[in-house]
Amino acid sequence: MARGRRALTGAKRKVRELFGGLFHDTPQEAWAMTAPRWLVTRSATATLLIRLMVGLVVFVPEGLQKLLFPAILGAGRFAKIGLPWPEVLGPFVGVVELACGLLIVLGLATRLAAIPLIVIMLVAIVSTKLPVLVGHDVGMFHVAALARYGFWSAAHEARTDFCMLLGALFLLIEGAGPWSMDARLARRGRRP
Repeated sequence: MARGRRALTGAKRKVRELFGGLFHDTPQEAWAMTAPRWLVTRSATATLLIRLMVGLVVFVPEGLQKLLFPAILGAGRFAKIGLPWPEVLGPFVGVVELACGLLIVLGLATRLAAIPLIVIMLVAIVSTKLPVLVGHDVGMFHVAALARYGFWSAAHEARTDFCMLLGALFLLIEGAGPWSMDARLARRGRRP
């Protein structure tokens, strides 16, 4: 009997592969196929904590500060780092961080909002932490004046950057969770 079930399960898997998921075992599988892929989320409710950390604690205030204090955290800092067009890039990054951070807090288009934040974090790591790691300028990126350089200094300086990068990657992979606008829109999309 167990062998027959395995064969049936294998046959089901093959049919799903061939016909692109036309057959579903649960209602959740059925509606997941009708909602847009970037809205579907099966993450735990605790995903809200990750959204609040990434959006409300870091990106919303950082975006606002880039706009409110441009000489220190926006265009002025970007010029000091060596990023091109700091007068344009500073406010642009501030607006992107603010807007995407708010979208993530709301859980609206969370996967899409995570993508620019991932790019921002990768640029931040390469432009500010790589010079600290090697102890000198790297290409156009200038090393900050610190008491020490090398692996441990870079690890210390980059800890928040890596947390935000991993948090945004988590949201890109898992989605916003059940307490989100994405989940609400996906549920609305499955109603007849």
